[in-house]
Amino acid sequence: MAEVKLKTEMDVDRSLCNYCGACVGMCPTDAIFMDDTVIEIHENKCIECGFCVVGCPTGAISAEWFHATV
Repeated sequence: MAEVKLKTEMDVDRSLCNYCGACVGMCPTDAIFMDDTVIEIHENKCIECGFCVVGCPTGAISAEWFHATV
């Protein structure tokens, strides 16, 4: 039987995000798109490494699958 891995929700709290771009630079799969007014995480490209969650200086990015204490 094949194991199926389902992607779970990621979220960017736009009230915390300062659009610094740290998450974009940390993402090894270019799954994050950002311009002056929009930030999007393309979950189909995400490998769930958690770099964006840990590296966000304002704590604006969260993911249901990320369970670590920083």
